[in-house]
Amino acid sequence: MKERIMILGAGVMQGPAIRIAGEMGLFTVVIDGDPDAPCKDLADRFECIDLKDKEGIEALGGILMAEGGLSGIMTAGTDFSASVAWAAEKLGLPGIPYEAALNASDKERMRDCFKKAGLPSPEFAVFSTPPLPDTALPAPYPLVVKPVDNMGGRGCRRVDSFAELSPAVAGALKFSRSGRAIVEGFIEGPEFSVDAIVYHGEITICGLADRHIFFPPYFIEMGHTMPSNFPAEQQKLLLDTFCAAVRALGIAGENSVGAAKGDIKLTPNGPMIGEVAARLSGGYMSGWTYPYASGVEPTQAMIQACTGRKPTGLVPGRSWTSAERAFISIPGVVASLQGVQAAREAPYVKDLFLRAAPGSPVTFPENNVSKCGNIITQAPNRQAAAEAAETAARSILIRLQAPNPETEAFLDGARHLFQNGARHLDAFQIFPALRSALDRLPGSYTAKGAPDDVDQINQNLAIIPFPEFSASDLRDYMGRTVEESLAAVRQITALPLPVVSPEEKTSDTKTIYLGRNFWSALIRGGYQAAVYMIDMMQK
Repeated sequence: MKERIMILGAGVMQGPAIRIAGEMGLFTVVIDGDPDAPCKDLADRFECIDLKDKEGIEALGGILMAEGGLSGIMTAGTDFSASVAWAAEKLGLPGIPYEAALNASDKERMRDCFKKAGLPSPEFAVFSTPPLPDTALPAPYPLVVKPVDNMGGRGCRRVDSFAELSPAVAGALKFSRSGRAIVEGFIEGPEFSVDAIVYHGEITICGLADRHIFFPPYFIEMGHTMPSNFPAEQQKLLLDTFCAAVRALGIAGENSVGAAKGDIKLTPNGPMIGEVAARLSGGYMSGWTYPYASGVEPTQAMIQACTGRKPTGLVPGRSWTSAERAFISIPGVVASLQGVQAAREAPYVKDLFLRAAPGSPVTFPENNVSKCGNIITQAPNRQAAAEAAETAARSILIRLQAPNPETEAFLDGARHLFQNGARHLDAFQIFPALRSALDRLPGSYTAKGAPDDVDQINQNLAIIPFPEFSASDLRDYMGRTVEESLAAVRQITALPLPVVSPEEKTSDTKTIYLGRNFWSALIRGGYQAAVYMIDMMQK
């Protein structure tokens, strides 16, 4: 009988663990609460169990041991390292202490551990209800609000005043399984992700990545690049602080076997710990970008460790760069996608993960699980890897169904608010002089003899020039220039859409001129909003 391993999670992030364990000759027993989890078919045996149900997982482990043995249990990229630690402890399998896993799963316990160890970590306070105006706060504004027990940036945002604080705490509480939100001081500085394997007190670093965070007041990771581009002495400070945090949580005890993933910032005063989890990372780092950049498979090392073997193969065999970049959408429902296959086949592209499809509801990201997809590249140098990922991400164009109330609300001049009071940023951040120039343009369209039917509308649309904007060096939140955004509109609609002033028109052809409202839509929601406006004209 094959040696067996239990893996928690059958999502995309657990795909590498299931695949690699199988390649190592192990029989994979995979658990997920979703009966349709995307990687369930990779497993030798699949069981539908809620990953919060640690007793149920323990019971299955006991059955497996009685049936012929179970060598180890693990997870990667999930919230449920505590379930792994509980089952491993109860079943006598390699792992970390359950209490250490709780320290790494509960941000209140985590901050307490860091404080007791004297590690650089923000001051904090925990709330089970939104604070009142006279409530003592842990630090001056700006502050960061997040659930005590969730991942992926769900319910996490920056606040700059009490008016923002109360709805932000209420929003975070909705994402907390224990009904608690943590409020802590904002950490200024660039952010990094770290992965590590822990084996009997020894911590082996498996990559330090530069994270690319956007869209305040949220903290949306639009990608990461591996390895870090920061100086070696700064990287050492970051990694030393991370290792001290892993030990402070109890993850790296003398008999501990497992993994650790950290988010850490480099402030003007040195490194400061964001968070540490007792697992390998999600976000495509441990399973994709680090192996592509280094030739090392942290997932394989983790499988070795949790099945009682000393991890091997942790010495990098190459020095390439791997970049991960996300692509996103404004709110609505997907009508169609263009450019997917071309992006897959673009130079240096290794993987394309698509979360959106025709009919899918989409929203502008307010956390790290609400993006439309991700591109991962591998290249000999940083510039090539980053440019390839960003170009491929921009080449995927998402058209939205029209009409749609969510899209309308987003484009409404009153601004679409999230449930916790924050609002979306415009696609193009224009300055006051450009806003004044925009206000002087004619309205959404003017006509020289109204076209008689939709076909004429399609063939005789023109855009009133806005040279102050179109000739600027502004870029949207995906890095598209104005001209590239207009090219995307033309590609999706298959219309020529010349930029022509009504005064320059010499023929008698009936023409509709798109003016201020078209440019306003493009500024507000990029190429998607401009296409949506044109689609609505045909309704």
